[in-house]
Amino acid sequence: MPNWGGGKKCGVCQKTVYFAEEVQCEGSSFHKSCFLCMVCKKNLDSTTVAVHGEEIYCKSCYGKKYGPKGYGYGQGAGTLSTDKGESLGIKYEEGPGHRPTTNPNASKFAQKVGGSERCPRCSQAVYAAEKVIGAGKSWHKSCFRCAKCGKGLESTTLADKDGEIYCKGCYAKNFGPKGFGFGQGAGALVHSE
Repeated sequence: MPNWGGGKKCGVCQKTVYFAEEVQCEGSSFHKSCFLCMVCKKNLDSTTVAVHGEEIYCKSCYGKKYGPKGYGYGQGAGTLSTDKGESLGIKYEEGPGHRPTTNPNASKFAQKVGGSERCPRCSQAVYAAEKVIGAGKSWHKSCFRCAKCGKGLESTTLADKDGEIYCKGCYAKNFGPKGFGFGQGAGALVHSE
């Protein structure tokens, strides 16, 4: 088709776009009336447009079509959606059906206690609300303390040895290098208990 008007072609309708009605996006020109989401047909602007190749979408439709899928990628806090995206050309595959537990003890409490992690310090079950992870294990917040001085620890301020956790000071004092120049020789301050 010859370009008689001499202007740029619209990325949607392929007709000439004149300056007064031009919207530019990613190097392409569009008529203001053609600058719409390819799915829901909402008007777009520079803050709401999402481009995929030569296609333009609103951010919501783009997210549904090309965004991550699965648990945790909903449309907002506490929102459940049954939209599987068929209108966007997405093929939905049914996962394996629900299988009941094979645990002979059907009590939910017993299943939770049996399957939960144990605190290395007190050997009791550690639940998510009270769990702190350090040295590759799950601890109760109240048990997450130095084995020597009892100081509360954080995952960044601990040192572990033989499955036990220590503050950096106690670890250095008990397991660090010994001798002259390491706080044990002449001129060093001695802490006696």
